[in-house]
Amino acid sequence: MKQILISTALIAGLAAGILSDARPATAAECYADYKAKQDAPLRLHYGVIQIGGACSKPAAKAEISGRLSAAGWTLLNVLSIFGPDGLEQRKADAGPYFLRF
Repeated sequence: MKQILISTALIAGLAAGILSDARPATAAECYADYKAKQDAPLRLHYGVIQIGGACSKPAAKAEISGRLSAAGWTLLNVLSIFGPDGLEQRKADAGPYFLRF
């Protein structure tokens, strides 16, 4: 009986370790790059934004669209979702729209 309990505990521990690696990135480390526009006059921008919700394109679209519309912008497209390792390579391209919204 003791061996069964020890084996079960080891399997549960291994499963927890594997599952923790398979979870999506937490909101603190999830970012997206996007394109947006304003009308009258037409203005376009490329930006990088931190995602506070689920780290997926559909969730990011909803979150980014809401934040941008509050500032008078319309989301055109979410280009990609990435972690903190992708920030530096996008910083120069995003310019004033780097982590602005």
